[in-house]
Amino acid sequence: MIHRPVKNAAFRSEALDVTRLRADFPILGRRINGKPLIYLDSAASAQMPMAAIERMRRYQMEEHANVHRGVHSLSEIATNAYEDARRKVRLFLGAREDREIVFVRGATEAVNLVMHGYGRAFLGAGDEIVISALEHHSNIVPWQMLCQEKGAILRVIPMNDAGELLLDEYEKLFSARTRFVALAHVSNALGTVNPIAEMIRTAHRHGAPILIDGAQAAPHLPVNVQELDCDFYAFSGHKVYGPTGVGALYGKAALLEKMQPYQGGGDMILNVSFEHTDYNEIPFKFEAGTPAIAAAIGLGAALDYVGAVGLAQIAAHEHQLLSYATELLAAIPEVRIIGTARAKAGVISFEVGDVHPHDVGTLLNDEGIAIRAGHHCAQPVMQSYGVAATARASFGLYNTLAEVDALAAGIHKVKKVFG
Repeated sequence: MIHRPVKNAAFRSEALDVTRLRADFPILGRRINGKPLIYLDSAASAQMPMAAIERMRRYQMEEHANVHRGVHSLSEIATNAYEDARRKVRLFLGAREDREIVFVRGATEAVNLVMHGYGRAFLGAGDEIVISALEHHSNIVPWQMLCQEKGAILRVIPMNDAGELLLDEYEKLFSARTRFVALAHVSNALGTVNPIAEMIRTAHRHGAPILIDGAQAAPHLPVNVQELDCDFYAFSGHKVYGPTGVGALYGKAALLEKMQPYQGGGDMILNVSFEHTDYNEIPFKFEAGTPAIAAAIGLGAALDYVGAVGLAQIAAHEHQLLSYATELLAAIPEVRIIGTARAKAGVISFEVGDVHPHDVGTLLNDEGIAIRAGHHCAQPVMQSYGVAATARASFGLYNTLAEVDALAAGIHKVKKVFG
């Protein structure tokens, strides 16, 4: 069967000058198996623009020194660059103060930091934690660990067949023992955008602080933590066109100040004796040891880049890509789209008949197309749909409608191989 792209002029009006932007990402010029690389795996890790790569290179070649620990010129330059990156994260998230931004290795470490620093200090036996059926393992397992340690209870918001959370059931989960809520802003497995503004208000109405895992939202949607009034917000640098190994946790200053440190060591202290230690002020009491200085500076440069392109424009472009991909894939016999929420961002998960997702991914790779195949660290989501895994294509600002056409054509080739 020959694949013929859907004839829809509306899909041909691009929201960004993607040709120009693609030139900022050198890796997109690669060929895989003799074919031009089509990178549809940004939900796992987005590619980095030259602006971020070059900023990290300049730091390593001209500015490298440890931060916060020296009076010599290089240390001061490095410290200023590192703290400027913190300021950029604060502006990106719309936080009130730089001290509300904690650098971490990524969203996973951010969730664990809150679990240890807040959960272990303030939750006890019989207390309840609310999460959702859409969560990534990194927003499930830490809370399970806390429940096992403290005798707390985990409550789960159910979802419907489209992959949307049931808000009436969410409301019913609250009790006099509800002490904390932790939710994804956007599902990594399905792309569902949760109505977190409403869900934050619900949690606060019941007196529960709430953490939002924004790893999949930060690359796609404008975020303002003050307007949302969330208590914590976490994201990873490598999802938002930055380097791996760095991310950020936003926390309201009043909460961070009363939390216990996550790790002990250098830089998170004011005074140490064998009898007692006085901890540093926030955010430094949560940043033990030498941080990922180059990565933080690279993250700052990546956020500059995203800001210059414009998150609203990126969101509009990715909505075009997602709408077009949904129409194309839905028209292919035996392709089942997993997750059909009304509000989605940048992700389409699917099955191709009885073909295992790993085989789908392998055959698409033969065509130079990079997708993700597996359970996406969201096994409870997979179980809800009665599958062990899905194939997942995810979009970034550099993807094109022609690449969506190539994905659909590649799926037809998969069907032909296994037909």
